[in-house]
Amino acid sequence: MNKKRILSGMRPTGKLHLGHLVGALSNWIKLQDEYDCFFMVADWHALMSEYENPAELKANMLDNVLDWLACGIDPGKSVIFIQSQIPEHLELYFILSLITPLGLLERCPTYKEQLRQVTNRDLSTYAFLGYPVLQAADILLYKADSVPVGEDQLPHLELTRQIARKFNHIYKTDCFSDPKALLTQTTRLLGLDGRKMSKSYNNYIAISEAPEVIRKKVQGMFTDPARIRVTDRGHPEKCNVYYYYEAFFPEIKDKVHDRCVNAQIGCTECKKELADRLIGLLAPIQEKRKALEKDKKYIQEILSVGREKADLSAKKTIAQVKGLLKI
Repeated sequence: MNKKRILSGMRPTGKLHLGHLVGALSNWIKLQDEYDCFFMVADWHALMSEYENPAELKANMLDNVLDWLACGIDPGKSVIFIQSQIPEHLELYFILSLITPLGLLERCPTYKEQLRQVTNRDLSTYAFLGYPVLQAADILLYKADSVPVGEDQLPHLELTRQIARKFNHIYKTDCFSDPKALLTQTTRLLGLDGRKMSKSYNNYIAISEAPEVIRKKVQGMFTDPARIRVTDRGHPEKCNVYYYYEAFFPEIKDKVHDRCVNAQIGCTECKKELADRLIGLLAPIQEKRKALEKDKKYIQEILSVGREKADLSAKKTIAQVKGLLKI
């Protein structure tokens, strides 16, 4: 029995951090045993916001792939490829843009949210408005049955389905099926300072971070603002450090909670213990990553094989689409 296919990707805008590990990466690792997985380095998507400073994208792409492999993405089970190396992404993107109403894109909630929140770069561009169409092209190009998404991404997937249905209706075909949402339970980590985790805030711990840097960053973490003295009873539900225990070490979260509310441990000691545990958690990943870094030829081989497999699937879809358009 053939496995159902999924398509997912990450934008190479910086180093991968603990938020990626506890979120998308942990899901990908589980999914690759159940699905035919296509995992994409989404560099065109990254360029839509980083077009003024693209110099780091190439280095970030290889760095991110190293983290994927070190964390457990298996090239023997999954197709790993770089989006821009498959020209059919942009080809299908243009074709789908022909039938996508402008109002549909302007009403996209994520688009409006990004325009409000991102103030350090100009996103009022034609390309950024159309990025959901490129997402649709990514998914439909590989005939993905399902897409792993969080609830906040459901509007994007619904837009993909609307575009697919319109294409099928106009050209009287069943070329594209409705990709289903594979809802994933992801833990959304805040940054070390309690704000949204962001490269621009430098409030994250990278998967490849050195132990001494992890200790320093954890010691500076935002904690319970109402706890002034060690003898004060803590409020874990207001403490960012506790959320990290919940995300990464759920087996001891109740113990941490009780020690905090009963003033049996101070914030400094609690953060020291968290740092030790995070360093231990990342140690085998970092060890594997260092070994992979020494064999850059192997990484290029993985990407080359992934490119060939992705290219085969993409060319088949584009040939079918062009046949329907009589071009």
